[in-house]
Order: sequence, then structure tokens, then C-alpha cells
Amino acid sequence: MMAGTESGDSHVVRQLPEGALVAVIDGVGHGNEAADAARIAGDTLTSSPHEDTVSLVWRCHEALKDTRGVVMTLLFFSPGGAMTWVGVGNVEGVIFHCDPSGRTRTNHVVQRGGVIGHRLPPLRAESLPLLPHDTVILATDGIRPEFSDQLVPGHEPQAIADQILARYRKGTDDALVLVVRCLGDQS
Repeated sequence: MMAGTESGDSHVVRQLPEGALVAVIDGVGHGNEAADAARIAGDTLTSSPHEDTVSLVWRCHEALKDTRGVVMTLLFFSPGGAMTWVGVGNVEGVIFHCDPSGRTRTNHVVQRGGVIGHRLPPLRAESLPLLPHDTVILATDGIRPEFSDQLVPGHEPQAIADQILARYRKGTDDALVLVVRCLGDQS
């Protein structure tokens, strides 16, 4: 990031009575205009957090029409252990499922091409059951996509984020990594 400019990458984490809303937002381009777009998207999400994920993306799309736009992956974690998501653009999302024997399998969050505020693809929310100790990692395009290849998801979330930033940051773009650990009824 250049001196005097803001990061265009942002996040929202909001605990709600009915679950938790989590988003990673990447304003298109760099600098203050990208940061402004990301801020508008974040403010839009936090002003109407009780809407479903598709409605929230549409609301952001309308709010961002006079900006550069953003790409975003939006997640909602329900207390029953399900995660619902919508992804537009290139925010990477990886889910590590950890079974009781310690084996791990991964899923990737499905993304649809487009830019919220300019070119919105057909939206469809996807859902996936989560179990305690499952870990979800979201990363903007300032992180090389192979970040999940050598990852040990059992580490603490902050240590995982720090490791990804240290090893996989491109250095030519803003970068953000958000790690969420499912705690069962406490997620």
C-alpha cells in the first residue's frame, strides 16, 4: 500500500441473535476509492444484518452503483451448525472439515464472476453443514491462491492468518485474511 492511501480490503464480523454474519470485501482497484467502496459495502451489511445473504448482496449492489464496486464473499453461520454463503468475484474461501480422527478434508466456496455495484451475476446462496473445529478461511486477491495447500488448520485462527499473510502475500496488492473457527453452538 502506498503512503497516504487506505487499504481497499475490509471485513465485517457481526454476532447476531440468530447467528453470525461474516464478510470479506475487496474494493476494485487500490487506494482511497477502493477503500470508499469497501466501506460503503461494510456499512450496508451492518445496517441490515438480519436479511438473507442474497438480499444483502443486492442491497450492496444498489448502494455501490456510483463507486468502483467490490468483490465479496458473504457468510452467515447459524447456531445449528450450518454456513450459508454467496461469493461474487475473487475472494477465495476454503473450508477445512476436521473429523474426530484428525483427518481433514476441504471444500472451496463457490464464487461467481462479477463486480457488486456494476455487473452482478445470478445469485444463489449455498449452504453447508459445519461441525465443531471446522475452520473457514477467506482471503482477498492480495494473497496467492495456493495458500491452502500446505495449511495446518488445527492452529489458532490468528496464527493461521499470520502464517498466510507472511508466506503468501503478493506484495503488489492490498491483502486481507480472515479465519473463522466453528465452536458448535458458540460460533
